[in-house]
Amino acid sequence: MSSAPAALAGVLPIAAGGDGEFHGPSLEEFFPPVIAFEGTPFELNRIMLIRLLVVALLLIWLFIATRKMSLVPKRGQVINEFLFGFVRNNIIIETLGEKDGKRFMPVLMAMFFFIVGMNVTGIVPGLNIAGSSVIGLPLVLALVSYVLFIYAGLRKHPGSFLKNSLFPSGVPWYLYFIVTPIEFISTFILRPVTLAIRLLMNMVAGHMLLVLCFSATHFFLFTAGGFFGLFSIGTFAFGFAFTLFELLVAVLQAYVFTLLTAVYIQLALAEEH
Repeated sequence: MSSAPAALAGVLPIAAGGDGEFHGPSLEEFFPPVIAFEGTPFELNRIMLIRLLVVALLLIWLFIATRKMSLVPKRGQVINEFLFGFVRNNIIIETLGEKDGKRFMPVLMAMFFFIVGMNVTGIVPGLNIAGSSVIGLPLVLALVSYVLFIYAGLRKHPGSFLKNSLFPSGVPWYLYFIVTPIEFISTFILRPVTLAIRLLMNMVAGHMLLVLCFSATHFFLFTAGGFFGLFSIGTFAFGFAFTLFELLVAVLQAYVFTLLTAVYIQLALAEEH
């Protein structure tokens, strides 16, 4: 959120209605009005524009970061190599190993930085909402993860992946009536669903919390006034602290989502399949 209370009026919901009472955030903020192409498949609202902006900025950054790389890196290249190396070593290679890690590195690397970019817009002044705070994007990302681990399993074990996923070895035949439905739900339904819901709800909760803090700051300063204006110091301090925390959550959720995707791929590649 914006770091200055005076700027809050333009980017936050009105903290006080005509009755002079405080009105907190609502879920309506995640369904902003249409800005362009209303009624068409290309309909754009504020969140869609934020997503397009993030994609454009990521493409520009990656183009600049990889355009003139040198053997003796400069400061910018060092930072970029650190970021790429962190994802490569701590998520991809650590989970999948060198050989399989290289195969899936492009999509997993792109997934991590894409999610970070979409998440971090929730604390950027003027944007103030995460591109991943509406269910569509988390669902698409979960679908990508779903396709990746199923593709990996079928490619590595075409004749046994589905069988061993649904009918684990060593289980008495009569228990398959219980085990197989559980395995099907946990492997092929709950995995993508939990990935999408975890990312979505963290971004929704973070946005609501920040809006609540800064809306309260606006209310105490410009509507309540007088002695109540002192409360704005506390709400602003909480808002600032939660902004830093939300930055951590934005990166952490990208890490968790990408790591779990890599883990699912590794499980699909395991020799028991």
